[in-house]
Amino acid sequence: MKKIFIGLFILSIYTSCKHKQEVHHETAKYLITSPIKQDTIITKDYVSQIHSIKHIEIRALERGYLKHISVDEGQHLKKGQKMFNIMPNVYKAELQKAKAEAQVAEIEYKNTKLLADENVVSKNELAMSKANYDKEKAEVSLAETHLGFTDIRAPFDGIMDHLHVREGSLLDEGELLTTLSDNSKMWVYFNVPEAEYLDYIISTKRDKKEEVSLLMANNKLFNQKGIVETIEGEFNNETGNIAFRATFPNPDGILRHGETGSIIMTIPFKDAIIIPQKVTFEILNKKYVYIVDKNNTVKQHEIEIGAELENLFIVSKGLSKDDKILLEGIRKVKNNETIATEFVAPNSVLSNLALSAE
Repeated sequence: MKKIFIGLFILSIYTSCKHKQEVHHETAKYLITSPIKQDTIITKDYVSQIHSIKHIEIRALERGYLKHISVDEGQHLKKGQKMFNIMPNVYKAELQKAKAEAQVAEIEYKNTKLLADENVVSKNELAMSKANYDKEKAEVSLAETHLGFTDIRAPFDGIMDHLHVREGSLLDEGELLTTLSDNSKMWVYFNVPEAEYLDYIISTKRDKKEEVSLLMANNKLFNQKGIVETIEGEFNNETGNIAFRATFPNPDGILRHGETGSIIMTIPFKDAIIIPQKVTFEILNKKYVYIVDKNNTVKQHEIEIGAELENLFIVSKGLSKDDKILLEGIRKVKNNETIATEFVAPNSVLSNLALSAE
């Protein structure tokens, strides 16, 4: 009777252990999924510098005393509006002198021509007299130009910056007076890494200019959209970047030369391979996932990341939409290990990621 009891006890333990093992095997299934292949768009932001479409230095073209300043700092100017007047007395005197000498040369030329018509003087003398007259007329034109330089006028509509001189200052030729900015349109420059430049060039239609937004320094979006119009011809060897230029209309004059901001650009990806970020792991700065083959064997597999979204990676190399990848437990399995799996639809995975982010 005692032996029967012991046998039953052992059978009970064996049955219990077997049941636990079966339960263990049932709960040890690992979730797997597949990448999603679809068109998508990512948003990139780039630090930018804002420049006026025209921004020039206004300098003195002649030496002399600054007699009068007709404008003020920050003033909106019209093309041709008078800005500065340099003491014109010397240049007026030079013009009067040049005109007088031109009159003398004209009289001499006319007299010489009369004599030449009577064959009293040679044709060479007449030519010399004519050349002297032309020279004096050129001197008049030059003196008028110098006198005109004493009145400095706005070359285009714009906003004047601060004054570098005051009335009564003795100016040298070429001395900086102020700067003038045409802010009707703004050029916004930003640097793009080589890989993102290639994505942009490949994905953008050649005949279509890309539209971008501008995030201003107050963290608010500028109320006008810009167009990427030019890309520089060379990469910067030190940074690996290339400069883009976007043009923004500025009808309200909100933007000024020298401001900073961030360009917001959307980059489309056609037939992108998308996976959750959590399925990846890193070894020596390289990204990997676990691919599960048809025999449910786990294989460590290197991938390359083309772009990053919230909770997601766009894979540029290493995966196809038909691959099965390990979704959960990447730290619990080993390479070449055979596991029990349960497939989760990719759309369901992405939906859960979106809910988790909220």
